[in-house]
Amino acid sequence: MKNNLEQLDLNLLRLLKVVVDTRNTSVTAERLGISQTSVSRGLAKLRDTFGDQLFIRKAHGVEPSELAEKLAVAAEQMLSPFTQVLDAYQSFDATEYQGNIVIACELTLLDIFGNGLYQSLRQALPQAKFKLVYWQSQSLQAVLERNIDYVLHYSMYNFPQDIYTHHLSNIALNLVARKNHPILTTTSDWQAIKDIAIVKHASDSAAKYDVYDELFITQGIEPNISLVSHSVPIIIDKLVHSDAISINSSYLLKNNQQLACYPLPPMPERLKALSVSGGYLQSRRGYPLNQLLHQTIQDFFNTITQPALHK
Repeated sequence: MKNNLEQLDLNLLRLLKVVVDTRNTSVTAERLGISQTSVSRGLAKLRDTFGDQLFIRKAHGVEPSELAEKLAVAAEQMLSPFTQVLDAYQSFDATEYQGNIVIACELTLLDIFGNGLYQSLRQALPQAKFKLVYWQSQSLQAVLERNIDYVLHYSMYNFPQDIYTHHLSNIALNLVARKNHPILTTTSDWQAIKDIAIVKHASDSAAKYDVYDELFITQGIEPNISLVSHSVPIIIDKLVHSDAISINSSYLLKNNQQLACYPLPPMPERLKALSVSGGYLQSRRGYPLNQLLHQTIQDFFNTITQPALHK
């Protein structure tokens, strides 16, 4: 017996299994949808690998040897996991899927879009069980360990190459503060706002300053950060009841009618909007569930219109 297993075509194992089951090469050809010649060639390759003692020709077919029968059992055990995986890919039915789906979102994105995202996902996967959680320091490792199915974050976040990411939407930024702000109604130049208290969403970054803080610093201004919070209601309360400002989006105005948007101070165009990206493991790019999640979330963002700015 020749030891050519490393070169063995898996299709030959399937052929072997069907010949053992049917004991007839013509029936095997019909069942596999191949020609009689292809079956003969396949059996020749099998004999070359395992020896001549696989099948004995009979008047109306072939008789498998004990070796052939044992190889057929081994082939079924080997091919069964492949078949199960392929069936899972090819027969995926979103309306019947009942598994758990975990989506991790950057906190502000979860606050702004969480409910709409959930409604869209629930419509696409009506029987699935969802966890929509905010992105934390350990979330990246959870993605890499396949414990998170999809991530939603700002594009400036530096994801490793193991994660496939795709741009979903842009969010325009402005200065957000209370209506009739005593300074912003007139100007929002750097020198005019240099002493105003700043309110910020808490970030998962451990850095002391973010890119917008650094803009103040390049103007020779130490940013006057008076409040950092994960809580949108706390942030809004601070903005409404003081002259504090926040570099934020018009989405924040949907939470309180006493807020208004004002122009940003001079800054690079690339910083006047935030790009939102979605992603999942590169190794899951062909998996129907992840493809469906991505398409559903992309479709959701395609329907979103950012609220108009008003003072």
